[in-house]
Amino acid sequence: MTPLMLVAEDFTAPGPSIFDFPPLYEGAPSWLTKPALMAIFGALVVTALAWSAFANPKLVPRGMQNIGEMGYQFVRDQVARPFLGKDAERWMPLLLSLFFLILLWNLFGVVPLIQIPVASHIAFPIVFAVTIYVIKIYLGIKHQGLGGYFKNMMFPPGLPKPIYVLLAPIEFLSNLIIAPFTHAVRLFANMFAGHLILAFFSAVGFWFLFEKPTPLGAGLGVVGVIMTIAMTGFEMFIEFLQAFLFTLLAAMYIGGSLHADH
Repeated sequence: MTPLMLVAEDFTAPGPSIFDFPPLYEGAPSWLTKPALMAIFGALVVTALAWSAFANPKLVPRGMQNIGEMGYQFVRDQVARPFLGKDAERWMPLLLSLFFLILLWNLFGVVPLIQIPVASHIAFPIVFAVTIYVIKIYLGIKHQGLGGYFKNMMFPPGLPKPIYVLLAPIEFLSNLIIAPFTHAVRLFANMFAGHLILAFFSAVGFWFLFEKPTPLGAGLGVVGVIMTIAMTGFEMFIEFLQAFLFTLLAAMYIGGSLHADH
């Protein structure tokens, strides 16, 4: 066994158990955990920020209104209008709330003392994905009719008829089963994996610099600290990107149900 292996023999890498949280206090309901508390807290923060930005708008925006309008324009121009067209403004309350709530929930993963991305628990992305799924199906049937919705979904026009034998079941599975599943899992998996990587490099830095400081392990500890800093910056980018992609897909699904030709 090499000297470095001897230094590291007691080191235990963080695993999925870091996502397990007990109830907040003895006798609390099993669902009342830190992630649930942070989810509620995040919703209250987004509500407060939206209220301060838009409750009493001025002709010349200042302060929170200015920040709120920049966020509104970003979601409207980059998410809503490309997929919803003339219906973009109607769906902005949902899309704007979705984007900023998921973004804040994700950023909790790099906030000291909180350090848990809410979406790293699959239940939260599932609730959002199922909500969008129900809206998608409802709008599709409402605007296209029951038969028309499934026809437009499974039999896109302009293709040779024999192709539909293979294409129709694929489109059915893709739209009604795979799409909502991947919508939730994409967000969850990225937040889960990113937080696990951050926890690993943080643990390496702490262990070799503070818990078991040795000249041999110091270099590895420094690498752990550098990687923690670098991965934190990268993780913040991923947290923004995943909030953007989740909202973008929501707009795409809603737009596809409103406009069959898209």
